[in-house]
Amino acid sequence: MKNSCSPIIGLSASMLTIDTGRLLGRERVFVGQDYVKAIVMAGGVPIILPIVESQEQALRQLELVDGLILSGGYDVDPHLFGEEPHHLLEATYLQRDLYEMALLQKAYQKNLPVLGICRGIQLINVAFGGSLYQDLSDYEQPILQHCQKNNLHQGTHTVEIAEETILKRVFKQNSIRTNSLHHQAIKELAKGFTVSARSRDGMIEAIEKNDYSFMVGLQWHPELMVDTDEPTLALFETFITACKERKSNGE
Repeated sequence: MKNSCSPIIGLSASMLTIDTGRLLGRERVFVGQDYVKAIVMAGGVPIILPIVESQEQALRQLELVDGLILSGGYDVDPHLFGEEPHHLLEATYLQRDLYEMALLQKAYQKNLPVLGICRGIQLINVAFGGSLYQDLSDYEQPILQHCQKNNLHQGTHTVEIAEETILKRVFKQNSIRTNSLHHQAIKELAKGFTVSARSRDGMIEAIEKNDYSFMVGLQWHPELMVDTDEPTLALFETFITACKERKSNGE
């Protein structure tokens, strides 16, 4: 049982529109249960942060938590990085983009630990001035399978981990196999970040904020692998530890 010292982790939610039945068209706050399970397994207490229009309310939400996880979901609106929509762009949700960027800006000001997963890494990069491939068909060279057909609970393609990074300290390996379910990726890296992992086709798979306690973005879905891969659970535990340290320091 977790005690009162367990950090509270805010988990950003998406929006699901019901497409059948009597509730057709109704919107529901949505986040995968795997994120919740991963936080609990690592020693945190998850709370879901629904999208709100008021920036004041969004910042009030952030005051309640010790760490922030930006979850997967919609494509990021390309106008946020100065581009028109690509013909292969999938559904976007600008309200969510703006909401999460407000959360991220305040988290940065408060030195709050942040973990961005899939869309989360992309949102972090755009929020700090970077850009995205709106579809991997625009990538300059032949690519690996980044939207895998295998069970998502197992790793498929390899990523190479950079030295002197949080990921290297956690995984203690030069390379790992990750699961992959994305059609977008980082194009221009935002200033102030280090690439901490790349796939073997050169695509950016993980980033870390320089001179910051813990801001890590991952292009894969570690929350789906915590049951079967101890180092992946250790990654969430490292994030939770950063949240505990900040909490104990009274920041």
